Amino acid sequence: MKTTHPGWRYRLAITSRALAATAGGYALAAAFTAALSLALAQAMPRVEAVLTATMLAWLVYAGAAGWAFYARTAWGAWGGTLLPALVLGACAMAPRWLETLQ
Repeated sequence: MKTTHPGWRYRLAITSRALAATAGGYALAAAFTAALSLALAQAMPRVEAVLTATMLAWLVYAGAAGWAFYARTAWGAWGGTLLPALVLGACAMAPRWLETLQ
């Protein structure tokens, strides 16, 4: 009986998904923390806002890691983690950008 070994494309796809889960998940969690802490700082003290956002970011990170392996393709895994990270990062940087325009 002939044994089959996973091909290099399969291994590359799994490696890409693992990188999307770790690096993309980290980027998403960091952007989420920054955006949420700025939003929560309007209603509570800064320290509590940052701590709350950081604790909730662990759930976002776990969701991003799960998404990386749930997506149909490796490209979908990267897109599902990096696109929201870019949007949240832009939301977090928007007040600073608006400050420089004035």
